[in-house]
Amino acid sequence: MPDIPINQDSFFFIAVDYLCKRPPVTCTPDTTVVEMADLMHQHNISGIVIVEGTVPVGIVSLRDLRELVAHNLSGIAGLTVKQIMRTNLITIGRHDYLFKAIFRMAKHNIHRLVVLNSDGSLAGVITNTDLLRVQTRCPLYLSQEIEATENFEQLRATGLRMMDMLQFATKSGADTQSLISLIAHFNDAMTLRIIELLDSLEGVRLPHNAAWLALGSEGRGEQTLRTDQDNAIVYADAASGQELEAIRQFAERVVDRLEFIGVPRCPGGTMAINPEWRHTLSDWQQILTGWITTPSADNMVNFGMFQDMRILHGSKELEQALREHIISTSHQHSLFFPYMAKNIVRFKPPLGMFGRIKTESRGEHKGCFDLKKGGIFALTLGISLLCLHYGSMGGNSWEKIARLRETGKIAAHDLDIIEESFSFLLKLRLEKQFRALESGRQPGNHVNPLVLTEREREQLRDAFKGVNLLLHILEDTFQLQMIRM
Repeated sequence: MPDIPINQDSFFFIAVDYLCKRPPVTCTPDTTVVEMADLMHQHNISGIVIVEGTVPVGIVSLRDLRELVAHNLSGIAGLTVKQIMRTNLITIGRHDYLFKAIFRMAKHNIHRLVVLNSDGSLAGVITNTDLLRVQTRCPLYLSQEIEATENFEQLRATGLRMMDMLQFATKSGADTQSLISLIAHFNDAMTLRIIELLDSLEGVRLPHNAAWLALGSEGRGEQTLRTDQDNAIVYADAASGQELEAIRQFAERVVDRLEFIGVPRCPGGTMAINPEWRHTLSDWQQILTGWITTPSADNMVNFGMFQDMRILHGSKELEQALREHIISTSHQHSLFFPYMAKNIVRFKPPLGMFGRIKTESRGEHKGCFDLKKGGIFALTLGISLLCLHYGSMGGNSWEKIARLRETGKIAAHDLDIIEESFSFLLKLRLEKQFRALESGRQPGNHVNPLVLTEREREQLRDAFKGVNLLLHILEDTFQLQMIRM
C-alpha cells in the first residue's frame, strides 16, 4: 500500500479499492471445517469467505469457530463449511468510498466487509484493522472509544467528538439515512455505556425482569443533533419491593447521567424518572388500552410517543408483549385509526397558494417555519400509523416505508415521493443544526426560507407536497371525510 498523506477529510474520499490489495483467502461450501480452520491458521486470518466459483456465498469468523468448538466439539470432524457459514453477507463495492464502509461496519457492528466487483464477483475483504492502518482517528473507532471510557467525564468528552465526526461525514457526502443511522448507533452506545458504568462504579443496575425503553424519535432511531430524552421502563407484575426500589434508583441515575453527557431532559416529563412512565407490564397494557379506546388529545400524543418504543436494555419478552398488545388492541377498536389519522392531518405543511412558504408572523421565530411541525412530525406519525394499520411495528421510517411497499396497499410511486420528502426534510434539519452549532447557537427546528438557495426552496416545496400526499393517503385509507369527530 503506498504511503500517502491522509487527513480526516480526504480519508472519507478514498475508494475501498485502495485498501483491498491482498488476494482473498477463500474456500468452497464443501470444504470440511477442519480443512477450513487449517487454511485460516496457515494465512493467519480471522475470517474466511466462502465462494461458489467467483461469487461469495458465505463467511466464517474465528468467533463462529469458537462457538462451534464450545457447543459441538465431538461432531466437528464430520461438518462441512456449508453447515456453519453465515449467508447474510454485508458487502460493499470496490469503487465505493470508505465512508460507506465505515457506516456499514458501525451500523451492523461488524469488523470486516466483503468487497465486490461490479459483476458481483469477489474482489477481496477489508477489515477494521485495514482502516486503522490508514487513519487511526477514523470515526469508526468512536465506538471503541465509548467502550473504553472509565468514567462519566470521559464519556461526556467522547460524546463531544461525535459532532466533529458527523460534520466530517456530512462534508464527505454521506446520505441522510446513513447519517441518521450513525447518530442512532452512537446515541445507543452512549446510553448503554452509561448503564455499564453505573453497574461497575456504583452498583446500580436494572433488575432482570425489567426493560429500559427508548421512545419517540429515539425509539425509531431517527434523532438528529438536538433531541431531548424520551424513555420509559416496563417491569414484571411480580416485581418485589426491593426490585421496585432498584428500578426507581436506576431510572434516576440513568436520566441524570444522560443529562450530564449532554442529552437534555424532556420538558414534558416523558422520562423513566417520572412514575407515570414507569409501570408493570399489566399496568402498561391497561394504560395503552385507555389511550387506544379513549383517543383524547393527550392520549393521542402519549400513544404517538409510545408506539415507536424500542428496548435498549433488559428483558426482550416485555417489549414483545407490549408490541403484541398494541397491535391486537388497536385493531379491536375500529375508531382508533380514524381518530389518530384525524389528529395527524391537522399538521398541514406551511405551503400557501402558488407555492409560497408560509412563516410565523410574530414572536421569536418571526419569518421562519417549524420544520418538525410543518412536515417531519406528520410524516413519521403517519407512516407509523399506516404500518400499525397493516399489522407491523418498529424500525425507522425508511424501514417502515419498505414494509408498506411489501403490502402492496399503497402505490409504489407515492411511497417513493413520501420517502424522498422525508429524506430531504431530515437532511435540511441536520444541515441547519450543524450551521447553528458552528455559529455558537443551539440547534433547533426553525428555518428561515430566505437563507435557503433557490434550489433548496424548490426541493422544500416538493417535500411539502409529499407531506400533503401522505395526508391525503391517510384521509382516503381511513375515510376521514365520512366521520364526524
